[in-house]
This record gives sequence, structure tokens and C-alpha cells, in this order.
Amino acid sequence: MLKNITLSAETNLIGKARKKAQREHTTLNAQFRQWLSRYVSTDLKASDYETLMNSLSYANPGQQFTRDEMNER
Repeated sequence: MLKNITLSAETNLIGKARKKAQREHTTLNAQFRQWLSRYVSTDLKASDYETLMNSLSYANPGQQFTRDEMNER
């Protein structure tokens, strides 16, 4: 279900954005929905990363390695 919201921006900026969306064969509404989806998902990615790192916290090499030791093959 879509819900309407009201945003404020300068008239000339809205006009430029509408023209750009038209050149991209889309609408300003569609672009905003895509932006909103990306905006929300960035928090999820950061949260997923933190969860992964916490789940790997048990891994401990038991010592400090030198730069040369870390680059050995």
C-alpha cells in the first residue's frame, strides 16, 4: 500500500529533478521511492556487518603477526 507524504524543496530544484526523471523515462515519485528504499537498506547493511563481526569475535589468532608474516603465502 502506498502512502502519500508531503516534502518541501525549492521550485527550481523540483523542476530540474522532474526533467531529469523524464529523460530517464521515470517519474520523480519512482525515483524518490528508490532513494527511500536505498536509504533504509544502508542501516540494514551496517547492522548485518556488525552482526557478522560479533559472530566471528570468537576467532583469535593468539598472537600478533608481523606485516611479513601476514603477507606470506
